[in-house]
Amino acid sequence: MTHQPVVRALLVLGLLGAAGSPLLAQYKVVDPDGRVTYTDRPTPSSTAKVQPIRTTPGSETVSSLPYELRQVAERYPVTLYSGDNCDACTAGRNMLRQRGVPFTEKTVKTDADIQALKRLESSSELPVLRIGTQQLKGYTDAEWRSYLDAAGYPAQSRLPASYKSADPAPLVGQTTATPPARPAAPPQPPAQLPPALETAPQGIRF
Repeated sequence: MTHQPVVRALLVLGLLGAAGSPLLAQYKVVDPDGRVTYTDRPTPSSTAKVQPIRTTPGSETVSSLPYELRQVAERYPVTLYSGDNCDACTAGRNMLRQRGVPFTEKTVKTDADIQALKRLESSSELPVLRIGTQQLKGYTDAEWRSYLDAAGYPAQSRLPASYKSADPAPLVGQTTATPPARPAAPPQPPAQLPPALETAPQGIRF
């Protein structure tokens, strides 16, 4: 007995409520009180701050995909949250690559990454896989494959030979501290010429 129809139904239901999802939204709107919402059509406002966001992870490489695979990747982008010394993360990553699923990988290593993962996914367990609006915690090969099937990803890789996935990136962007500017050196007094000798050798003038 297969669970694919059930998985497909859950996936479709999840997509119906995707309008407010940051994964499928086009803009991030920050109200003056700090409240953040996501939308595909921002309402003009003189007080809210509107920021365009990238809705398709790895969109710089999606354009190189075959048409059918590109359509799936744009509708149901895949994001993998992984960590170091995580056998399940390695197994999940290998499965995605073997199957030819274009995905974005976010690494969770620092305390800031862990806190961000809890806010985004309400989880501290790794790996976490996002397929569109669907969340899968932990790695189960059959479950991941069922959800990828339901989203329409091919069972066999159709990635072109020229395709190169983006490198894993920290979940929380790294910031480089700017060294403090050195104070300007005080102006130096003009060099003083040595006083003229009272009696200079004959033929030499100062």
